Amino acid sequence: MIEIKDLHKSYKMGSNSLHVLKGINFTAEAGELVAIMGSSGSGKSTLLNILGMLDEADSGDYTLDGVPIKNLNETKAAKYRNKFLGFIFQSFNLINYKSAMENVALPLYYQKIPRKERQERAMKYLEQVGLKEWAHHLPSELSGGQKQRVAIARAMAAEPKVLLADEPTGALDSTTSYEVMDLIQKINDQGNTILVVTHEDDIAHMCKRIIHLKDGVIEKDEKVTQVRASQYV
Repeated sequence: MIEIKDLHKSYKMGSNSLHVLKGINFTAEAGELVAIMGSSGSGKSTLLNILGMLDEADSGDYTLDGVPIKNLNETKAAKYRNKFLGFIFQSFNLINYKSAMENVALPLYYQKIPRKERQERAMKYLEQVGLKEWAHHLPSELSGGQKQRVAIARAMAAEPKVLLADEPTGALDSTTSYEVMDLIQKINDQGNTILVVTHEDDIAHMCKRIIHLKDGVIEKDEKVTQVRASQYV
């Protein structure tokens, strides 16, 4: 599903250059639930931006579902993001003046899906995350955990190949974090490929594999015995 070969990325810092990714190699098969861990400055955000087609590597190869991701203009990058990817952010990134249902339906608008179908699909995914009764509430009327559930429903609504979760529990308390991870695990159980960027060890062990980044290289890539979040919920 995801294949990364010898990925390098540097940023100009005045007259200097900061080498952030220094030859990253990994593959993620369809249906995997992978945690990407690393301290601040390890390169995990840069890697996620490249995987999400929000940035491009200086060299190396990135293949997603058999499609080479290279030399994309913004229009093509946006098209590929809509086709392949769903995003879950630490800060939820919901539109404050739109209801939960309207937020979930938004990616479908950009896919030019008819309004009635958008609403039906949004309701389907809100029901899947346990928020059908909250469909017409604004984000300001929802708790942090509910907002993240809306964000997960939005990511799922376009039925992407891969979900990219950037610190999905970073703004939540422990109990709510485990509820969100329980939901992510259930989505993965259905066969969805999910990459979770986290700095929290307990959250990482709720995935099936942990990639440890340090100073722009993969220090360790290990399969782990998955801890089910449901035992804490």
